[in-house]
Amino acid sequence: MTRTRGEPDRRELPAYGAGSVEVPWVIGVFDEVVDRPTEWSGHSHPTHELLWNERGASSATVGRRTWTITPRLGLWMPAGTLHSARAAAGTWYRATHFSTPVVRAIADVPVVVEITPLLRLLLRRLEEPGLRADSRRITEVMVVDVLAPSPRQISVVVPGSELLRPLVTAIRANPGDRRSLADWAAELGVSARTITRAFRAETGTGFTGWVSAVRAESAVALLAAGEEIEDVAAEVGYSSVSAFGAALRKATGLTPGAFRR
Repeated sequence: MTRTRGEPDRRELPAYGAGSVEVPWVIGVFDEVVDRPTEWSGHSHPTHELLWNERGASSATVGRRTWTITPRLGLWMPAGTLHSARAAAGTWYRATHFSTPVVRAIADVPVVVEITPLLRLLLRRLEEPGLRADSRRITEVMVVDVLAPSPRQISVVVPGSELLRPLVTAIRANPGDRRSLADWAAELGVSARTITRAFRAETGTGFTGWVSAVRAESAVALLAAGEEIEDVAAEVGYSSVSAFGAALRKATGLTPGAFRR
């Protein structure tokens, strides 16, 4: 297996309240290719932010929930929302910022946004040198018009209960762990129904759905780090590459090969 090693580049950013800084634009664009694993400490922006990638994988965390950001699935971060972030080495990430006095938030909480081909083209157009002011205004209106929450997402809520801690620790350390709900119930000395109720209460999903999300999260990061698809499929617990590919396409809309550098 090929793993990207080295100390992460750790960056500190300030925390701003929503609208606390006046910006001279309606939509501002920023992008960067990180050549090593990069982590951003807890911070917030005075503007709304759309995080998305041209290539690779990144993530953003608010509280106990972490969203995986891919070339197809972006994340809307409302202004003033405290969050931390990570990006795998080689990721080409983009951060599109929206003026709060001009652009109404599409949601008051973080939501996943489908980066459709049309939205991608419009966002790229805002970077064109010499774009006329009237063309920019039209493009900005179109960007805001097509922004919409996506039904798909890769997000993991880490349960905090003592009951689930051994299970959560084991599966996050090894997403390929194939112990079933019944296996864990026997190991923890409780009923399968008790575990299911605890998962639904803390994460909004059951055991199987939570494990699938952890596997997808880990798989995207490993693929972005350059690992072979066959190795990643085995590492996150799938018996075949085809089953792995189908699961990842269902979660992200992309094939495993789309995430490899």
